[in-house]
Amino acid sequence: MTMEVDILELSERSAKFILSNASAALANGIRRAALSDVPTLAIDDVNIYNNTSVLFDEQLALRLGLIPLTTDIGEFVPVEECTCGSECPACKVSLTLSAEGPRMVYSGDFVSSDEKVQPADQNIPIIDLKEGQKVVLEAIAHMGYGHDHAKWQAGVACGYKNMPVVKFENCDQCGACVKECPKDIIHLGPNGAEISGDDILDCILCKLCSTVCEIDAITVSEDENSFIFTMESDGSYTVQQLIINAGTTIKEKASQLGQILESL
Repeated sequence: MTMEVDILELSERSAKFILSNASAALANGIRRAALSDVPTLAIDDVNIYNNTSVLFDEQLALRLGLIPLTTDIGEFVPVEECTCGSECPACKVSLTLSAEGPRMVYSGDFVSSDEKVQPADQNIPIIDLKEGQKVVLEAIAHMGYGHDHAKWQAGVACGYKNMPVVKFENCDQCGACVKECPKDIIHLGPNGAEISGDDILDCILCKLCSTVCEIDAITVSEDENSFIFTMESDGSYTVQQLIINAGTTIKEKASQLGQILESL
């Protein structure tokens, strides 16, 4: 059977979709790839020239490393994979920051050497400078992977569950399951209890309805080849790009494994 994808919700940063006719291994592979195997830019080195704020240099650098940066996966490569042998525009991006108090310093105050690379959110607070306090620094962003450090994790909330399958047979319309359901998705219809429309997507497979049913009229199971996905991006990529990049990563790894096996 051909794998199918049904989009339920899609915005720039988040998506919800149904992946059908797929294995659990593939579903988990997409989840893991989005979390840890899609490279992204993050501040990795900081040259601090002046810092009279209340934060130590190390604390300030840690905050900067967690600011998501917009990334073009086709333009940049991780340092260890670059052929330059050192550092070049394909390996790094320089962002400078110069601010004096009194004022709140935000991520949008960075000046990037590459106009395509900017903080994904312009209003992330960095530090509150008081009168006379200064911060002058250069931040160097490198490409990296989420499995090395969380600051390179482009996917921030990626998960899935199997498609629930709830069957009602010979229901006596007692209504006990309606009261017991924590998601309020079970209703009494003309033929007994039922779940209408897309409400089944909200089922959490708790099986409380089948437990409370005294005549065993309810069967709760799951479709092993259908998955409800939710994904969120930190802004490094749009969520659509994140999903595509995750799929591409899996394809490339499968190809590499095939080549290794053929050489044995």
